[in-house]
Amino acid sequence: MKFILGKKIEMSQVFRPNGTIVPVTLVQAGPCVVTQVKTASPDGYQAIQLGFLASKRINKPQAGHLKDLDQVKVLREFRVEDAINYHRGDKIEAASFQVGDVVHVTGTSKGKGFQGVVKRHHFHGHPSTHGHKDQLRMPGSIGAGGVQRVLPGRRMAGHMGGDSVTVKNLEIIEVREGGVLAVKGAIPGPRNSIIEICSA
Repeated sequence: MKFILGKKIEMSQVFRPNGTIVPVTLVQAGPCVVTQVKTASPDGYQAIQLGFLASKRINKPQAGHLKDLDQVKVLREFRVEDAINYHRGDKIEAASFQVGDVVHVTGTSKGKGFQGVVKRHHFHGHPSTHGHKDQLRMPGSIGAGGVQRVLPGRRMAGHMGGDSVTVKNLEIIEVREGGVLAVKGAIPGPRNSIIEICSA
């Protein structure tokens, strides 16, 4: 299993030899350092913790955790089957991926604040005529009777975005110099947001 942390740069496009255009997202992937290796004993599961992006200042607990390693801003954990093959201090770089690899990418979607049902859940709203004054983007009734409360999961207005989103089965189109990956398609999140890439 291959995995790495990255920073989203921008969207671009790549021309294939036959002339077709492929939309890609450019990602600055790595270099990452293995900051902790978790095994079934004593941790109860196998995982690798990666550190990404150099940091000038970190707090004392994190400084103790990263003792004898470079200071990093971002720490993320990946569940793996072969954690014993990794060692604290190992480097993981974008060169571990190859053109044609299929990956899952996890990012944090753009936060959009408090939104209504038309934008949040794609309700079509009410007719704009025939006694529907000021009702165009309203949610409408949620039921006449029965249980006298709002049931969980009811689609209503509320906080939208800022969620962890995974896009599966994206293809790596190019592996460029400097650890830049060109991943086919769109990736959730704004520019410079942290993303996780792991093999499918």
